[in-house]
Amino acid sequence: MKELVVVAIGGNSLIIDNSKTSVEDQYAAVCETAKHIAGIIEQGYEVIITHGNGPQVGFILRRSEIASEVAGMHHVPLVSCGADTQGAIGYQIQQAMDNEFKKRGMAKEAVTVITQVAVSPDDPAFQNPSKPIGSFYTKAQVENLQKAHPDWVLVDDAGRGYRRLVPSPLPQEIIEKEVILLLVRQGYCVIGVGGGGIPVVTQEDGSRKGVDAVIDKDFASSLLATDIGADILIISTGVPKVCLNYGTAEQKPLDRVTLGELKRYVAENHFAPGSMLPKVQAVISFLEGGGKKAIITNPESLEEAVAGRTGTHIYP
Repeated sequence: MKELVVVAIGGNSLIIDNSKTSVEDQYAAVCETAKHIAGIIEQGYEVIITHGNGPQVGFILRRSEIASEVAGMHHVPLVSCGADTQGAIGYQIQQAMDNEFKKRGMAKEAVTVITQVAVSPDDPAFQNPSKPIGSFYTKAQVENLQKAHPDWVLVDDAGRGYRRLVPSPLPQEIIEKEVILLLVRQGYCVIGVGGGGIPVVTQEDGSRKGVDAVIDKDFASSLLATDIGADILIISTGVPKVCLNYGTAEQKPLDRVTLGELKRYVAENHFAPGSMLPKVQAVISFLEGGGKKAIITNPESLEEAVAGRTGTHIYP
């Protein structure tokens, strides 16, 4: 098989800015990213695409809230929102990739795998929910929501209103990894692990059950890449290269860096939590698990980065 690349595309590949959030706007952004991913495949690689879903989950939750307030309809569980976005975003990426393949005369097809990801019920994250999701609420709304959903954790967010916090456990196993690898070996461009995957726990009888949580997309992508023996992990973000001292006069972009150097930069607190840090941590995990190389860059630079002309390249 050709060298296998896992490309994790972030929110900036789906929503360019806050004024362009419609389904049509998202599809236009996906089509642009699809061009660059098709360019990677033309360079001779097999590609698996993973993606984020944060804004889209927020939209579904807000629609659910409005429907509940106005028409008394049920709330949509967070775990179902994740599944919904895997299907909807996967469809857009799949169609955009297929159309791009046809334009280029490539004998290739894309397919989406709705992906479950196992997490541990004993993960400390379940005792300390930290990931804010959905809308801001007033104190009066919180009182009613807490009655309807006593298991929800609702906290004041810096005086801007109350928000729901959910756990963000670490991924333990990609349930459909063998199916994904089988499809790749058959020549398909696979879209999977959308939004970090649908979080599930294994019960005492061996059955699985979905849980309301959010898995970091980059951590799940790293685990998938490790488990299926991918050669390269690419994480797309909002900048063409990782920088030291980001946003300061001493900002320095990184071109080539070793795993040891990257770990030292993490220890020196160069990367912001909730921003670049989890992407760097995902790369470290992949390389420590046997990966050959990782690249961090922005969507429009994907082809150039794989060709070695831009991006931050990290080696064991």
